[in-house]
Amino acid sequence: MAHCPGTASFIPSPRALTAGLFAALTLAFAPAALAQQAVGPATGLPVPRYVSLKSDHVNLREGPSKDHATKWIYQRAGLPVEITAEYETWRRIRDSEGAEGWVLHSLLSGKRTALVAPWKKDAAPFPLRAEPQNDSNIVAKLAPGVVANVKKCDGGWCRLKGEGYDGYLPQTNLWGVYPDEKVE
Repeated sequence: MAHCPGTASFIPSPRALTAGLFAALTLAFAPAALAQQAVGPATGLPVPRYVSLKSDHVNLREGPSKDHATKWIYQRAGLPVEITAEYETWRRIRDSEGAEGWVLHSLLSGKRTALVAPWKKDAAPFPLRAEPQNDSNIVAKLAPGVVANVKKCDGGWCRLKGEGYDGYLPQTNLWGVYPDEKVE
């Protein structure tokens, strides 16, 4: 590099370059980290989060009031949905197919449920294992779209319980729990 009189030349050290790169990456990913830690203004609970429908008749509305039109009526109690926002007594939710709208908080339950691989509608039933291991005995087979009660998840496997079954399914085959989420 040629040095021109009256100008300062600066060649950063490898340590300075590393520190600068770290600072840039921290700033670039900080919004994502903060988004994961967001809490709802009405409840103080994490947003987003999974819950389930409490009733077998839930109106999904265009906005957060009964004055807004009904977009959809859910008819499946226990269906998992994701809360994406809160406004007073209203919760904006998203279902497994991506439909979004607003429902009254009283129509939602903190009870955790999950859908078995709704993105694989034509797949063969998934083996439910006696233990959280791929070589464990199969205790049942659950078809895609089955709604199951989530008893716990360890970040890799979830224990599911329902009428006539109790066992483990890999967490990656479920909609209603986040990847690597632990549920007690």
